[in-house]
Amino acid sequence: MHNKKYSHIDLPALANDIKSWGATLGFQQTGITDINLDEAEVHLLDWLGKHYHGEMHYMHRHGSKRSHPAELVPGTLRVISARMDYWHDSTTRCESMLADDHLGYISRYALGRDYHKLLRKRLQQLALQIENKVGEFGYRVFTDSAPVLEKALAEKAGLGWIGKHSNLIDEQTGSWFFIGEIYTDLPLPVNTPAKNHCGTCQSCIDVCPTKAIVAPYTIDARLCISYLTIELKGSIPVELRSMMGNRIYGCDDCQLVCPWNRFAKTTPEVDFFARNNLDSATLIELFAWTEQEFLARTEGSAIRRIGHHCWLRNIAVALGNATPTTAITAALTARADHDSALVREHVQWALEQQTQHHRQ
Repeated sequence: MHNKKYSHIDLPALANDIKSWGATLGFQQTGITDINLDEAEVHLLDWLGKHYHGEMHYMHRHGSKRSHPAELVPGTLRVISARMDYWHDSTTRCESMLADDHLGYISRYALGRDYHKLLRKRLQQLALQIENKVGEFGYRVFTDSAPVLEKALAEKAGLGWIGKHSNLIDEQTGSWFFIGEIYTDLPLPVNTPAKNHCGTCQSCIDVCPTKAIVAPYTIDARLCISYLTIELKGSIPVELRSMMGNRIYGCDDCQLVCPWNRFAKTTPEVDFFARNNLDSATLIELFAWTEQEFLARTEGSAIRRIGHHCWLRNIAVALGNATPTTAITAALTARADHDSALVREHVQWALEQQTQHHRQ
């Protein structure tokens, strides 16, 4: 039925057009895959069965839609997967920031404009170009916005392989990129899946501050700093706090040590560059933001999603881990009677840490 519907279209030529249109729209690579995710589904169900998803209940809320694209969007036959680089820094600078415990380290992907909006808009433009060429067709655009196994689909579409840290790696540019998809009923020719080139390297496993990579290709999110600072809404487990250092939103350690990221190229997208000095601010500066300042300075940013209370919670932990100064004690004391019990608890812990550091 679908083939007859699109029998007038030169599908191999269209697939080539899609890739060149993708490049014009700022995607570094675009690939196409079928929708068979049987292998990825086994891994997903095993991961969920071990409760490695923590409080990310959305990971199992949608039943099998995540691993069966046609259940999510009926009629889907193919997925167009596209990636966009966001790297705009140097590994040396990131490492020196992590070493300076009075600075707040924010994952590089979150320093600029929220990628969800930017990628979705470009993917929508790509879909419209396809429509201009072939007429009306069935499609839906996604960017980390629905039950979609994005990395498994991107790997099958030839955009890279899933590394031992569970991020996608491309041998030309490393792993500092975003991905998004177009689900479509166009029976396009598919790309060859990417081959895994991790070999015996386990730098990412060794460097993880909380040992969240519990086995190659398996993350226990409940230990992962990205999960603790972004997804977790309650109290950060006490035993993990001192391991978090000055990482206040996400963590890049596993990517910073990956040898493939030697080939990372700076993104041409200025929207992904750091805003509001978020790549150089001190913990004390960031901790002083009122809720109004937080909302104003994270406007259009992915950071805003966590809310002001979680922001203060994360920074309080980092201040507790910092080399003691009277300024830090004063900053923490100023928040000690905060309205939020969550903030108060982490501030109290941080003050105790500061006192202990002083004694040592």
